[in-house]
Amino acid sequence: MAWNEPGNKGNDPWGNKGGNGNDKGPPDLDDVFRNLKKRFGGNGGGSSGSPFSSVSLIIILALALVTWGLSGVYTVKEAERGVKLRFGEYVGEIEPGLSWKATFVEQVFPVDIQTVRSIPASGSMLTADENLVRVELDVQYRVTNPYEFLFSAVDANESLREATDSALRYVVGHNTMDDILTTGRDRIRTDTWNELERIIKPYKLGISIDDVNFLPARPPEEVKAAFDDAISAQEDEQRFIREAEAYAREVEPKARGQVQRMAQQAEAYKQREILEAEGKVARFEKLLPEYELAPEVTRKRMYIDAMQEVLSESNKVLIDAENNGNLMYLPLDKLMQKSAPAANNNNAIKPSVNSSNVISRSSIPMNSRPSRSDRSRQGRE
Repeated sequence: MAWNEPGNKGNDPWGNKGGNGNDKGPPDLDDVFRNLKKRFGGNGGGSSGSPFSSVSLIIILALALVTWGLSGVYTVKEAERGVKLRFGEYVGEIEPGLSWKATFVEQVFPVDIQTVRSIPASGSMLTADENLVRVELDVQYRVTNPYEFLFSAVDANESLREATDSALRYVVGHNTMDDILTTGRDRIRTDTWNELERIIKPYKLGISIDDVNFLPARPPEEVKAAFDDAISAQEDEQRFIREAEAYAREVEPKARGQVQRMAQQAEAYKQREILEAEGKVARFEKLLPEYELAPEVTRKRMYIDAMQEVLSESNKVLIDAENNGNLMYLPLDKLMQKSAPAANNNNAIKPSVNSSNVISRSSIPMNSRPSRSDRSRQGRE
């Protein structure tokens, strides 16, 4: 009850009786400390209690201050960055190393920015040609902005997972089943990556996509065998194409070299024929004045030169059998070819007549011989 209510006998809250002039006010602090000391077993007499209590209070406060200061020491690892908040407000980013914060005033949240994180996504999805396919995807990412990663979304990892699932379903829904299972896998991977970055950009999740791994898709079990055959056939097609390209790369340089060599040979033959023709023309042009001065002599000279050129390449021998009897023929060309073996074997070489290389003048048909009148006629011409 209140101190001034009836029945309180005039006592104030400090135990003093009021109304008689004995109101001394609140008790002294020394009395309060002495009473506390008595309760905890101390000596209540004298004035030595007050100094002891003041020193104890200072010591307690100093210990509390030291404890508070030591509680603010923390370490940020090399792969981490610290997000520092003061009374809930972002004040900066803490670099790796030993740092200090004011406990109960500041907070630091370390975030790993070097580790490559991974989020899988999978599910059965409907393709553009109304087929059902099982698709699996793995997204690898890093944290680039620790503050946005922590506070731009309630859970950045969950937001990225939902965005990945949305992007994958969108891309799969705009492609056919054959493209997803066979040739269009790389394009689908690229499209999913681009679509995922487009989705998460407005949310500012503080992350960057390092890679998107499009795992092998699987068709429904009912048609899996047929799709496996189709995939094997396409792989064989690609292998044959690569083999053909390799063969073309091998053959083409040889063919080009052969074409160039043939062109050079043709050009050389052309130049040779032109030069030979020009030489013959020049020779006949020089011979023409001589022929006009002495036709008979020039004609015989030309005939003799022509026969010498023809017979020099022949192994036949012409013999005038009318004026000579038996004639021994010594085949010098055969002797020259057999001279080396004959020297080793020390065998004497006997000269003999090679009937195959001897042509008697009598063996020449008479009708093939030019008559005297024909020779005189040729001389007049």
